[in-house]
Amino acid sequence: MSDLSKYLQLERELKAYVKILSQASVAMRDNDVSDYPIFVAHKQEIELGLKLIDRDDKKHIWSINISSLEEFTAKSVILPEKIEDFKKVYKDPDVQLCIFVLSELGASFVYLPI
Repeated sequence: MSDLSKYLQLERELKAYVKILSQASVAMRDNDVSDYPIFVAHKQEIELGLKLIDRDDKKHIWSINISSLEEFTAKSVILPEKIEDFKKVYKDPDVQLCIFVLSELGASFVYLPI
């Protein structure tokens, strides 16, 4: 399977989560938690963000945690000198979800339309 087909499959799989993720994004921004919500999609245990969806219940392919630019910076996932660069590429959270995907393709940011 090519990397492109893996990304297309990933996009299809993540679309199932759009409704709950968009609601969590709005809640995070409305409650002044962060203007930069980041969702972490993973299949292994990680210590980043708070668990929103757990794949262990067998209904889901991915576990999804909710995090933020602030946590990514505090845990050095995004270095302080890269914050402004990240903000420049961050998409409007009312239109697209920012998802940090940990998969066999590595770690990457994906923006998924709402």
